[in-house]
Amino acid sequence: MSASAEPLHRQLGLTDPEAERIRELMGRAPTDPELVMFSLMWSEHCSYKHSKPLLSGFPTTGPHVVQGPGENAGAVDVGDGLAVVLKVESHNHPSAVEPFEGAATGVGGIVRDILAMGARPIALLDSLRFGELASRRSRHLFTRAVAGIGHYGNCIGIPTVGGEVGFDDRYEDSCLVNAMCVGTVRHDRILRAAARGEGNLLVLIGNRTGRDGIGGASVLASAELTDADEDKRPSVQVSDPFTERKLIDCCLELADADLLVSLQDLGAAGLTSAASEMAAKGGVGLRIDLDRVPLREPGMAPGEVLVSESQERMLAVVEPGHLQEVVARCTRHELEATAIGEVTGTGSFVALWAGEVVVDIPAEHLTDGFPVYEVPMDPAPAPAPLDLARVPEPDDPAAAWLALLARPAVASKRWVYRQYDHLVGANTVRRPGGDAAVVRIPGTTKAIAVSLDGAERHCEVDPHAGGMAVVAEAALNVACTGARPIAATDCLNFGNPEKGSTGWRLAEVIRGMSDALRALEVPVVSGNVSLYNESPGRVIYPTPIVGMVGVIEDAAASVGHAFGAEGDVVLIAGHAEPRLDGSEHLGRAEGRPPAPDPAAVGALVDLLVVAAAEGLLVSAHDVGAGGVAVALAESAMAGGVGAQVALHGGRRPDEALFGEAVGRVLCSCRPDAADALQALASAHGVPVTRVGTVGGDAVEVAVDGRMVHVPLDAASAAYEGAIPEALS
Repeated sequence: MSASAEPLHRQLGLTDPEAERIRELMGRAPTDPELVMFSLMWSEHCSYKHSKPLLSGFPTTGPHVVQGPGENAGAVDVGDGLAVVLKVESHNHPSAVEPFEGAATGVGGIVRDILAMGARPIALLDSLRFGELASRRSRHLFTRAVAGIGHYGNCIGIPTVGGEVGFDDRYEDSCLVNAMCVGTVRHDRILRAAARGEGNLLVLIGNRTGRDGIGGASVLASAELTDADEDKRPSVQVSDPFTERKLIDCCLELADADLLVSLQDLGAAGLTSAASEMAAKGGVGLRIDLDRVPLREPGMAPGEVLVSESQERMLAVVEPGHLQEVVARCTRHELEATAIGEVTGTGSFVALWAGEVVVDIPAEHLTDGFPVYEVPMDPAPAPAPLDLARVPEPDDPAAAWLALLARPAVASKRWVYRQYDHLVGANTVRRPGGDAAVVRIPGTTKAIAVSLDGAERHCEVDPHAGGMAVVAEAALNVACTGARPIAATDCLNFGNPEKGSTGWRLAEVIRGMSDALRALEVPVVSGNVSLYNESPGRVIYPTPIVGMVGVIEDAAASVGHAFGAEGDVVLIAGHAEPRLDGSEHLGRAEGRPPAPDPAAVGALVDLLVVAAAEGLLVSAHDVGAGGVAVALAESAMAGGVGAQVALHGGRRPDEALFGEAVGRVLCSCRPDAADALQALASAHGVPVTRVGTVGGDAVEVAVDGRMVHVPLDAASAAYEGAIPEALS
């Protein structure tokens, strides 16, 4: 049977049982526009039909939580009547097809999620994964995605303050583009998406509706990519950041004036998703006249209007008496605002076209009627510890150190973040390049620290321990600045959950993340799942990304990762035995990396927060990819001063230098603060070892009596030049 002869539901990505379920729910055959709506709302991207049963394991409540999962974004209390709103989402599949627009509209979408909560966006971060830069395709995807992020963020005037970038052949066919946004709002100004008030009006604000993005949620975000994906380019949305800037200002003004009952972003599935979710959350119905929707293109069919993913649009519920004022304020911001329907008491999503009803669906059928699937739980073989006898020890440790610093996954990401305006708004305290960004909460002396982290190789070989590791890394990165972690958001990037061990890895990663989050008393308040990130030839590593937010009571007390003055004491806080298993030095997912101890990580977090508040730390830097060697070099290069350090060799000198284990932080302090810092560490039950002093123009490490010497200028040349050289 040719594709054109296939039943419409199959062309739309629905299975035969799903089509039958729709008929049973409706008590009749759905109209074509209704079937299109079901295909989008029941897609993996919108329904989480494979992952939803697993997500219930996350802790979602806590003393700071104002709004947990279920809204456009999560919100946590930071004192003084203020809440911080946070969310991370993926735009992976669109970015693999059209990287500039895919990445740009990913930024725009996550900003509108924050805006829909009534919050002012104050910071952006991004987590990126691409294939090796030796690949022409990966260089294209990388450079264009970064350009799209920079263009959009810079144009809307929100600083891009941090993130991470990784490179591995496993992402050659399926790159990952995850965007995170953080905003602030007063508790009494938080908006929700639930539609309320029978007779209230539905007002569409922002850009006109076109054909761009049609099918994005079902075609691009819920299926594997193949060589034919060039034909899917029209499914990628088109960005308009200047309209987004006006939309931000206008919606915040409307919210401040109490002119909005509720607000929702038009993202995946467009009007279908926004309206049905508003109706279902409010327990009401909505009646929409599609002829009133302002169109950018003539001749659009009703199904196209309903599922268009044209960007920079918001759907508001407005009391009739406020309509003229809303329209007038929107007009002053050069935005269209059109009443396209009203709230009803029927519980159904009803749409009219040319005066005739073309859609009449109980809203809950779209949002909650989808089938939920249990993913196969086929465990992968348990990994064996790495056999060091099969790993050659470097003849020249200094050369190996420089080579590691020159690896794009480790090297400086300055080429990336120099394209982003990270100072706009004048609230950025700690810029990109450190453990976490620090951003002042406007109008206060407080600040938030924000990080985005992944641990994909660890999750590949040991998903439960890898899930714990990604949470621990994010928490430690935030704590290194002196901030106490209070909330997390996550984006779970995986392949096809119905193939191989992917479903089991997904479940195990979530279990590991949950165990660490509970131990650290950090709830998940929002998140996203992105599945089917694979091609016929490659499946990505299981890549959970965790965004962590922490609070610093005094922004001026934040700590950076740069060494300070000559003579300062260098210490390593925390105890974990480094291993080369799955390390960046090894360069592959092999062996069994050490599982983090969440209780020990929690004690280390507490120590860092208290030590920073008491002014005992000059610097703090999480020991991550590349081990102590890379952490030392990064702190030295950031401070422009070297260090002399002695390490215990352990099993092998190269493992002491380059081995990895979550739960260690490289610190420096003034000589007169060292005793107080060690006493504080002892009180917290955290081992702290003095390993050396700051000074000189090189980083020197003695391991078992062997001196490894790397001049700072050589380290900087390798570290800073790696990505520009790979792209030249």
